[in-house]
Amino acid sequence: MTAPTRRQTRDLRPLVAAFVRFVVCGGGVGLASSGAVVVLSGRIPMVIANALVTVVSTVVATELHRRISFRSERKGWAVHLRSGVTVAVSYAFTTGALLCLFAVRSDPSPLVAQTVYLSASALAGVGRFALLRVVVFGDRNRAASHDDTLSKASVAMAV
Repeated sequence: MTAPTRRQTRDLRPLVAAFVRFVVCGGGVGLASSGAVVVLSGRIPMVIANALVTVVSTVVATELHRRISFRSERKGWAVHLRSGVTVAVSYAFTTGALLCLFAVRSDPSPLVAQTVYLSASALAGVGRFALLRVVVFGDRNRAASHDDTLSKASVAMAV
C-alpha cells in the first residue's frame, strides 16, 4: 500500500472536520436531551417525556447538522423526515444489537451490555453521518454533473 499523498490528505480534511462537527453537535444535543428527560420525567410519565424529547432533539440536531456539520442550504420538512428515518434506522440497529446480545447471553453483565450498546451506537453514528452527508444533505447538483470525475478521495468522503 502506498502512503497518502499531500493532495489526498488535504481532500480528507473537510470530511474529518464535518465528522468532528457532527460528533460535537450530536453529542451536545444528546447530553441536553438526557437532562431534559430527567427533568420532564418528574412532571410527566417517562415514556411521554422520552418521546417528546426524542422528537424535539431530532429536529434540533437536524438543524444543527444542516447549518454546522454539513453547512447545507437544504431546508424544510423533507430534510427533517429523511433525518428522522436515519434516527429510526440507528435505533433499530442498536436495539437489534442488544436483542442479539440477550439471545446469546440471557444475563450479561452491565459492562458487557454497555459495551455492546456503545459499540452499536458508534457504528450507527458513523452510518448516520454517511447517510446524512450523502443522502440528506448531499449536493445533488454536483452529483448530477457529468463533468465531475470520481476520485478515491470523493469515494472515501461518501463512505
